[in-house]
Amino acid sequence: MAASTLIEDIRITPRVSRNICKSVLDNGLIVLTESIPHVRSVSMGAWIGSGSRDEEAAVNGISHFVEHMVFKGTTSRSARQIAREVDTIGGNLDAFTSKETVCFNIKSLDEHTTEALDVLSDLVLHPTFDPTELAREKGVILEEIKMDEDNPDYLVNEIFTQNFWKGDALGRPILGTQKTVSSFDQETVFRFYREQFTPQNIVFSAAGNLEHESFVAEVESKFGSLAPGSSTPFPHREAPQATPHITLKRKKSLEQVQLCLGVPSSSVSHPDRYAIYLLNAMLGGGMSSRLFQTIREERGLAYSIFSELSPFRDTGSICVYAGVAASKTLETLALTMAELSRLKQETVGDAELKRAKDQLKSNIVLGLESSSSRMANLARQQMYFGRFFGVDEITREIEAVTPDDIKRLANELFRPEAMALTLLGNLGEMNVERKDLAC
Repeated sequence: MAASTLIEDIRITPRVSRNICKSVLDNGLIVLTESIPHVRSVSMGAWIGSGSRDEEAAVNGISHFVEHMVFKGTTSRSARQIAREVDTIGGNLDAFTSKETVCFNIKSLDEHTTEALDVLSDLVLHPTFDPTELAREKGVILEEIKMDEDNPDYLVNEIFTQNFWKGDALGRPILGTQKTVSSFDQETVFRFYREQFTPQNIVFSAAGNLEHESFVAEVESKFGSLAPGSSTPFPHREAPQATPHITLKRKKSLEQVQLCLGVPSSSVSHPDRYAIYLLNAMLGGGMSSRLFQTIREERGLAYSIFSELSPFRDTGSICVYAGVAASKTLETLALTMAELSRLKQETVGDAELKRAKDQLKSNIVLGLESSSSRMANLARQQMYFGRFFGVDEITREIEAVTPDDIKRLANELFRPEAMALTLLGNLGEMNVERKDLAC
């Protein structure tokens, strides 16, 4: 590929044995590759640097809607042709929408890289948003919304999130609502698409048996003519303030009570991120975690109980989820608060912290064993950090975390005044007060 087609061409010296390269096209689109010669696959993805939290309230759910609609036909392919071409090369074509990104990706044998790129780029660059298909897909997504609302695991999270990030786009559902989705028309969808699908808002990443320069040339031939837009790439706005709340949603038809207890946490790039990952692992991140051992193994109160981090570009949350019998809900809540209090008051032992470190390191390494995961890792590191972290560097950061760091963070995060709780189920006369969330 001629140098004139690039405004930046960087070969990144890996800190471990990862052959990662980055190029930036004239129009601002970033192309990342990782060459993995020993595999026979290539995974590639077009990552849009905005998601549901970047939508206006009136079009909540439109990112997810566009994600669906690009599969319904382009200027040169029908939906059926897209499916047949992907099956012909034995490929796996997929997409997803999150709060902060939309990703369209495909994985194929390395010998079909050109064909896979042709289909993927066609989806991203040339959707038609045909009105007939648009009307049909609205019905599909409205059913998807109903299906999720019938799922108590999903519903408790949505109720919690909407009250926790109250009044902010971060609290709105990714799928949108029946009202917003029903309002979408071709003009609205095209307007949003043109605003967000701009080269400076796209990272195109690939990993597998490929060669950087030739792959960039192919990407440039597809995306090089995409005109720069006016949208801010990977937008950064003022972080929303979390709202402490106690929400009791009574639903008699449920056999269990779904519990979600959470506090605000740090952003995805915060200097304390590895310590928070370790804190989460020890609290409820696995079978040896404190919550699992206390509430499931010792007391037999719940089949499922865990804690989960949800970090975003400017804020985050750490939440405990459980499904329990109504009669055991308050006991489960009290035991959970006791474990949070213990993390604040007692210094964790070296053996427990080492176990958490080994678990986190293993998850990171095992998470990079496929071309698909490496492709995603490239894009996410670019979008959130603008640089690449090797496993050795991450391992050093994890190993540097001390028991005192865990205790400090527990005291910073698990503040009673910051606690939020949602209970969903057949609650009867159950009541929870702020004093019940003391730790």
